[in-house]
Amino acid sequence: MKNIFLIFITVVAVVFASCSSKDKKGEDLNGAHKVIVKEVLQANAYTYLNVTENETDQWIAVAKMDAKVGDVFYYNDFMEMKYFESKDLGRTFESVYFIENLRSSLEMEMPMNMQMPEGHVAVEGQKPNIVKEELKIEPVEGGITIAELFTNRKKYDGKKIIIRGKIVKVNHGIMNKSWYHIQDGTSADDNFDLTVTSLNEEIKENDIVTFEGKIILNKDFGYGYSYEVLLEDAITK
Repeated sequence: MKNIFLIFITVVAVVFASCSSKDKKGEDLNGAHKVIVKEVLQANAYTYLNVTENETDQWIAVAKMDAKVGDVFYYNDFMEMKYFESKDLGRTFESVYFIENLRSSLEMEMPMNMQMPEGHVAVEGQKPNIVKEELKIEPVEGGITIAELFTNRKKYDGKKIIIRGKIVKVNHGIMNKSWYHIQDGTSADDNFDLTVTSLNEEIKENDIVTFEGKIILNKDFGYGYSYEVLLEDAITK
């Protein structure tokens, strides 16, 4: 009798798992989420979509794209951000899912990449898409160069540093921070660019800036986005 009961429970669990991968119309989603667009909000870098899934509403965000009410999309992975503030829209979302692989069919295709700071190193080892500029920027007193930082990264792990460089790339409003890429003309192997996060939104591309912040090694934000060396929560000097 005990064995029969265990078999019954196992069968029920398998049936439930199978049902949970289907929508209300019985479409086999194979683990994907199927959503229908109810509202579209376009910002500078993102498209925000108010969608419904099995009669449940949710905001999702993807890199800027064309979408309209009634469109049907599918996705698998997401990263939820609570109380996310969109400065472009002047609105704070109680919850928004950032989607990497939003697509118009169940078939896995080239993803509509989630807008994240350029220059990330993905799990697969993707290299930053940043071009090295011809520069010669001297470090400030008490500061270090990008070459010294990457050569002695373990020495600076968890410590505050001062570094001066040219802003070559800017992304605002990502995870409630501004993301900057700086170069100073020095390099260690292929490492010539440093990613910096800051609450300062007034810095512009091509500015020469001195930052002070803490160095974090192998920072993993999940969702396939990690940084070998990151200068976090930097302030300008």
